[in-house]
Amino acid sequence: MIHLDEITYKINGAAMKVHNNLGNGFQEVIYQRCLAIEMDRAGLSFGREIEQTIYYDGIDVGTRRADFVVANMVIVELKALINLEDVHLAQAKNYVVAYNFPIGLLINFGANSLQFKKIFNPKYHPINPNIHSQSK
Repeated sequence: MIHLDEITYKINGAAMKVHNNLGNGFQEVIYQRCLAIEMDRAGLSFGREIEQTIYYDGIDVGTRRADFVVANMVIVELKALINLEDVHLAQAKNYVVAYNFPIGLLINFGANSLQFKKIFNPKYHPINPNIHSQSK
């Protein structure tokens, strides 16, 4: 079985290939299509635009489409913005918790350098309640 660190390493490597090839300045959907190609080449199993049910207190309150669900363990949210803001990180954290995945990645292709944040679901990673994400 593939380990979460190996999955996130491969996703980040695929994202770096895309960013090195295209640079910044394209729409998010272009990066999404290119990342799908690179993740496929890296041998990752994934779904694109997978609809996930959002629950509130155990009640289905709607759905949201995740950009990618990789190996049924990692949510990947893409952005193509000049700068990531706290609201984007909060959104990604909410998805990780709401979808009940152990880890999420927030990847921004819009900056001059590729930006990504690794987001941990506190349910699976209760190490330190003050640390919820890791910057790379």
